[in-house]
Amino acid sequence: METEKIIAAYFSHISEEVWEKAAKIKLVITDIDGVMTDGGIIYDDNKLELKKFNVKDGLIIYHLRKSGLMVGSITGRESYVVQNRCEELKFDFHYHGVKNKGKKFQEVLDTLELTAEEVAFIGDDLIDLPILSRVGLAVVPSDAIEYIKPFAHYVSRFAGGKGVFREVGDLLLHANGELVSLIDTLSLTDNDKK
Repeated sequence: METEKIIAAYFSHISEEVWEKAAKIKLVITDIDGVMTDGGIIYDDNKLELKKFNVKDGLIIYHLRKSGLMVGSITGRESYVVQNRCEELKFDFHYHGVKNKGKKFQEVLDTLELTAEEVAFIGDDLIDLPILSRVGLAVVPSDAIEYIKPFAHYVSRFAGGKGVFREVGDLLLHANGELVSLIDTLSLTDNDKK
């Protein structure tokens, strides 16, 4: 099995412009509701909030951080469930209840001494436009609001909560030349001895 051919086929639809942008990224920031989840919120009879996350999205965060990329979140809602998930996944930072995402984004850039071109952002709605319109790589899920999609450099093949973050993570790892070697290393038969 030739990993490079499999990955080339997986990413055959990605434009050269997106690859060039992805190669410059040092930080990926994501919205949560509608990106890491399907946007639904379930409340039980005790007003306990429940959300469903995709473990495939979560797994790639470990590999992104291991490769030297930072991962953060700026979300508009206050949610204990989301805070727990961000902590569990070891996000470099996560901000909740942010109503002015553009202002918070500028604070992040200033703190980390990054340029907007070095940041990828995944968002899906109006509140995300102040970041989507500025970053080096703007991505939206396939089910993002239609009038938000023109602000993206890339519209994912996946819906919110269905692997959009994973696709972006894979894309960033591959743009940095790390995805094929990661797959090859993890598929070694003697991997269990390490």
